[in-house]
Amino acid sequence: MLKRNTMIYTELSPNPNSMKFVLNYEIVPEGLSFDYPDKAATLEEKKASPLASDLFLFDFVERVFISSNFITITKREDIEWEEVIGDVRKFLKIYFDESHPVFAKKTIDSNTLIVQGNDSPVVAKIKSTLDQYVRPAVESDGGAINYSSFDEESGTVKVLLQGSCSGCPSASMTLKAGIERLLTSMIPEVRLVEAEEM
Repeated sequence: MLKRNTMIYTELSPNPNSMKFVLNYEIVPEGLSFDYPDKAATLEEKKASPLASDLFLFDFVERVFISSNFITITKREDIEWEEVIGDVRKFLKIYFDESHPVFAKKTIDSNTLIVQGNDSPVVAKIKSTLDQYVRPAVESDGGAINYSSFDEESGTVKVLLQGSCSGCPSASMTLKAGIERLLTSMIPEVRLVEAEEM
């Protein structure tokens, strides 16, 4: 059996403590992303990940985010990327070359893209706009944005910021100047966009 040749490169993210490790193939089904704010989260039934769990063995790792073809790792502030990036890249190369699992089988089986048939037209439009216009830009920075809720009375959309977006100094500016402006201009019912804490 031929082994897959894994190539990994890194990209800086707007969050100086987060680094995006990009693979040359997909590791997560389209539309899914998984955020692990601590080691305990890597064992949760619907998002269990042996890869994320192993990454937390590095004592400088504070958060792991897995989506599409990349892993975003957030490190402690007192460690410089130059000190640890080589070790992480080497670990990931071996991990993938040896075909270790990214997720427990139940994780993928229990996660599907959330498309609700009973979404209101406004909510459907919000989700579509986030997926079409916002998700690609946020993923390119090593993060993800997911719809959480919409309050029709106040016109407030709540979103979850994950990966490098979580704790990023520029995330609140991006949320207000970019995402809120886009949604309010495209969807008249939306008046405010807020980040929901995980």
